[in-house]
Amino acid sequence: MKREFILPDIGEGIVECEVLEWKVKEGDMISEDQVIADVSTDKAVVEIPSMYSGRITKLYYADGDIAKVHSPLFAIDTDEEVLDSSESVPENPEVNETAELKLELVRQPSQDTRENQSSKVLTTPAVRKLAREYELDLSMISGTGKNGRVLKEDVHLYLKTLEQASAQQITAPNKDRTEAIVGVRKIMAQHMSESVSTIPHFTFVDEIDVTELIQLRATLKSTYADQVKITLMPLLIKSLSLSLSQFPIMNSRVDNEFTELTYLGSHNIGMAVDGKNGLLVPNVKDVQKRSILEIAAEVSRLTDAARSGIINIAELRGGTITISNIGAIGGISASPIINSPEVAIVALGKIQDLPRFNSDNQIISRKIMSVSWSGDHRVIDGATIARFNNCWKAYLENPNTMLATMV
Repeated sequence: MKREFILPDIGEGIVECEVLEWKVKEGDMISEDQVIADVSTDKAVVEIPSMYSGRITKLYYADGDIAKVHSPLFAIDTDEEVLDSSESVPENPEVNETAELKLELVRQPSQDTRENQSSKVLTTPAVRKLAREYELDLSMISGTGKNGRVLKEDVHLYLKTLEQASAQQITAPNKDRTEAIVGVRKIMAQHMSESVSTIPHFTFVDEIDVTELIQLRATLKSTYADQVKITLMPLLIKSLSLSLSQFPIMNSRVDNEFTELTYLGSHNIGMAVDGKNGLLVPNVKDVQKRSILEIAAEVSRLTDAARSGIINIAELRGGTITISNIGAIGGISASPIINSPEVAIVALGKIQDLPRFNSDNQIISRKIMSVSWSGDHRVIDGATIARFNNCWKAYLENPNTMLATMV
């Protein structure tokens, strides 16, 4: 029986994705859960697994093509059996004519051994033989099959990655090198270009004395060290949420025709993470309902997931305002680009020890952090963002005042 795989509606207004690489070709026999292709949305790189076993009869797109949602991605004949007897193919009775695709972030090969990994890798004798031929450690290869099983495709992809890394190492340092702009990098570039071209940005810059905030963080860190890792980010996020409650227009969005302004009830605060597959912006959901300890746990979990390249797409959706911590790498100010359809973003500069005058007009050392806001000038004016920043600044410079307004 011929079945067509329909690319589903991924949400967040995404109507298309780029086919990065087909893992099969027409005529190939495949098994259930085998990865068929890698694709990119405007949020992440995802992999497409097969819901059936059978023979690939048609690929509707070539590598690099743009696939539309609700259109066929590939076709498969399920009347035939997989010929590779070394692979066990599970039965799949009473499947639908159109498969619903389960999309997960692509797990790129890594040289880091996964935590809590069992001593035995789930795979087949054929794959073990292939690994022995190339003297590979199967525990170093991320399995994309069912229950993390390492497939032949995973081994071949790992070999390809090793070959590319080796080629880069022997490339002459003064020789030009060209590589394709694909995946998250390409999608991010397109998304940012659209944001700049459609949203009139304006920037507001200020500096905040975070001396007291750093002291509070040190106290919380030592008190709750056995429960959760506490950085400055949870405190920044919680205080930002408290400020959003007083300035709800900063937590709004407009429709594409600019006819309606929606004030969002949830404070889903995003944080830009320099991930393994490019820049990702996961967001902490419903910050207004969470304690600082709960936020700290979410920040740690989402940061680790984004940096590893394995993260649920739902955690990249629905953000309402974004924090970009460029200061963690370097620099004191920036002009951040708004993460559409949000209406504001703030970039944090590095914290510096700088001289300041105290109430007795004496010079003392204080820890100063610059902040750079970009706002959608169609929605937010300069006075609003200045007042909002002053509110946020007051919480950060006198963090004990957060306790009076937290629920």
